[in-house]
Amino acid sequence: MRLLDTTLRDGEQAPGVSLSPDEKVEIARALERAGVAVIEAGSACTGAGERQAISRVTDLDLEATVTSFCRGLESDIDLALDCGVDGVHIVVPASDRHVEGKVGTSREDNLETTAELVEYATDHDLWVEVIGEDGSRADLDYLEDLMGTALDAGADRTCFADTVGHTGPERTAKAVSRLAELGPVSAHTHDDLGLGVTNAIAAVSAGADLVHCTVNGLGERAGNVALEEVAIALHHVYDVDTVDLEELYDLAQLVSRTTGVQLPPNKAVIGENAFTHESGIHTDGTLKDDKMYEPYAPETVGRERRLALGKHTGRAGVKATLEEHGVDADDDEIAEIAKRVTELGDRGRRVTDADLLAVAEDVTGDDRERVVELLDLSATSGGAVPTASIRLAVDGEERVASGTGSGPVDAAVSAVREALGSAADAELESYHVDAVTGGTDAVVTVEVTMAKDDRSVTVARSEADITRASVEAMVDALDRLLATETEPLAPADD
Repeated sequence: MRLLDTTLRDGEQAPGVSLSPDEKVEIARALERAGVAVIEAGSACTGAGERQAISRVTDLDLEATVTSFCRGLESDIDLALDCGVDGVHIVVPASDRHVEGKVGTSREDNLETTAELVEYATDHDLWVEVIGEDGSRADLDYLEDLMGTALDAGADRTCFADTVGHTGPERTAKAVSRLAELGPVSAHTHDDLGLGVTNAIAAVSAGADLVHCTVNGLGERAGNVALEEVAIALHHVYDVDTVDLEELYDLAQLVSRTTGVQLPPNKAVIGENAFTHESGIHTDGTLKDDKMYEPYAPETVGRERRLALGKHTGRAGVKATLEEHGVDADDDEIAEIAKRVTELGDRGRRVTDADLLAVAEDVTGDDRERVVELLDLSATSGGAVPTASIRLAVDGEERVASGTGSGPVDAAVSAVREALGSAADAELESYHVDAVTGGTDAVVTVEVTMAKDDRSVTVARSEADITRASVEAMVDALDRLLATETEPLAPADD
């Protein structure tokens, strides 16, 4: 059982996707590492740029069979030959809608043309697959005649194509079983009804030995059937191996990065949440038995398991994550930490590991070696322009700075940024104030979320002075973000 990848052709036809020759080469190499049997490198008739890209892929001398998509024209086959491909996919109309309405020919003439095209390609020593376009809506007797004609003319195989994602597994199995009696048959399915994988599996069970796929399910409309989903379904459910499964995640990330199409977090196999557990019940069960809430180990497809923190987090998840970071906490402390994590999640927050460590430090009373520490703060707002001065310890060096702003908090924040310079290039994502006590001496809690690069942290501080609480929270958040960086902090004037 083998897979044919058409990411470089059908996948690239997804709206907004355009791959450069270098990107096609990079993806082709990754497909080769994964052990994909056939790589459809493009459609040579598209233009000179596409032919250059296909030629770059053929020059790699891959183990995989490298092919080009061809319309029912000898000139398309000639262009493919110029690119040095191993084979071609000749697409001919199969349904009456395409035979008569699109191409404007007859069933009989279509059979004759198909035979002539196959003979022309095989005379030039090409591996040939004939695809009956819109085969899922074709009259099955005619589809059988058409594919039989192709095989009689010398085609290596035929392909049942559900071109518009129209059909279901019963029709697929019926059609493929009839074609499989004639010779080798492939399946080309789309996901318009969400049945791409189902139809691909039905085709395999009916005798197909090659499935057309795209990485991440890229393709026109709702996309082609996803290579990673077909590969794991065949392996896990039917014990049929097709590719090196451990390469799937890196392959998916590469295609997502080069095409600019982000992966949905709930995407099977490769989505961020595929092996992420937040629910307390699921986390506890997974910690006791890896297979409790997972169909297969994440390492199978090059992934790692992740315990997420949020409103559903339980004590087991908190304890396990703290242990990963070397934090000791007793049962009462873990219960309190879990309670605070849940409260953060209830406010719609994605709770990061940095958030957890900040909460744990506050609950357990443990301190850490700091990169940035607030030594002194003064702020005035009686004059025309609120001002603030600040004194920080940064990597053991004392820094003093002042700032102005629309209010004392804004002025103090400006002073912090002045003292830290480029090290303070973090975004203040949220700023929230809650009154904890009433009266003139009310205590307030200030919660800030700051992000730098792809990391974020949320810190809360409670004080009677809202300015001090704000600065302490901000400095603490920056300290936690900077503590994970390997480069020493530059002086503020750099």
